[in-house]
Amino acid sequence: MGPVRESREKFEEKVERTQVEDRAVDTLEGAEAPNQVSLLDILIVLGRQKTFLLVSTAAIAISALAVTLLIPKKYTAVTTVLPSQQNSSVSAALLSQMGNLGALGSLAGSGLGVKNPADMTISLLKSRSVEDALVRRFDLMKLYKEKRMSDARKALEDHCTIDSNVKDGLVRIAVEDHSPERAAEMANGYVEEYRAISARLAITEASQRRLFFEQQLEQAKSNLATAEETLKTAEQKTGMIQLDSQTKALIESVAKLKAEIATQEVLIRSMSSYATAKNPDLQRAREQLAALQEQLRALAGSKADVNADVIVPRGKLPEAGLDYVRKLRDVKYYELIFELLAKQFEMAKLDEAREGAVIQVVDPAVPPDRKSFPKVSIIVPAVSISWVLLAIFGILLREGIARAKKRPEDLQRLQMLKTLWQFDSRES
Repeated sequence: MGPVRESREKFEEKVERTQVEDRAVDTLEGAEAPNQVSLLDILIVLGRQKTFLLVSTAAIAISALAVTLLIPKKYTAVTTVLPSQQNSSVSAALLSQMGNLGALGSLAGSGLGVKNPADMTISLLKSRSVEDALVRRFDLMKLYKEKRMSDARKALEDHCTIDSNVKDGLVRIAVEDHSPERAAEMANGYVEEYRAISARLAITEASQRRLFFEQQLEQAKSNLATAEETLKTAEQKTGMIQLDSQTKALIESVAKLKAEIATQEVLIRSMSSYATAKNPDLQRAREQLAALQEQLRALAGSKADVNADVIVPRGKLPEAGLDYVRKLRDVKYYELIFELLAKQFEMAKLDEAREGAVIQVVDPAVPPDRKSFPKVSIIVPAVSISWVLLAIFGILLREGIARAKKRPEDLQRLQMLKTLWQFDSRES
């Protein structure tokens, strides 16, 4: 009797569960207001299709896995570099010891207007010159199957990402390619081509100062050579003139003051290119220039013009020696100009050598040992979840249409909806 009673209890439980489902279905079919459908009713409908949901989801997941395994793999190699930093240079300390020309230390330490080295480095890495060099170096037109250089550059930009982190200031160059070795070579190639282009550009603060003073030094050297030739001609005409120590000292003092004034004016022009009129360093440089001009006026006479031909009074020298004194003074003047600019030029060269490479490689790119695309851990779950949601929507939609067909009023609405969504030839 035990097995019979147990079988009977199971049968009664099954009948009771069937009656509950039937009452739920009747509620869905006979409810006067569709909005009264509960979550339990929806779960019951989905429970009837659980086999379809599980089997189809598993099939979709396996298909997605197979597709991801067949998709060509891509690898990403990353190079991390440290851009050149616009630090104060050693020339600031040296220039501060040059007396009235100490304001040049401000020029050495303040930089020439480069606000963010990382932004400048990224712009140069993305420049057309660097990209064209990489396209030719790795034959990217053939690799990307492009016929134009501009299209190959665009394809390279799509496979490369260059950005910087605000926190650490490092620049990262990430290159994606089907070959891990080629991806690493291209990422490192960006740095090599960047160094090649930066070799002919004055990028850092020290290299900009070096280029500026190099140009000024060449001009001063030419002026000194011309003055020496003019003095030699004057000596041949007037004969060797032996000046007394007082006159010689006066000439050297005037030449030194005028050289310092000229150098200070060069400094002010340089600082004015990036500093405002209220910049304290620029104001200090102008005050020093005014002090030098005042010293020159005191030496030559209170009414003498700074830009006039300052010379020893005529009564102290014979008339024939005045021309020789002028030529000698010019030589002394250009000698001092050349000496001051040469010192500044050497300081800039020292700073440029101390900075070394424009950018330093923190982590060179190596062939990656893991693919970056496709990512199975992301693609397979995303496709599976999307399919589950789509399948649930389809099941509920089909169930809702089936139930609507059993009600006359809903059937009429379905017919109207079908008619409205049909494209009549006259309407089209």
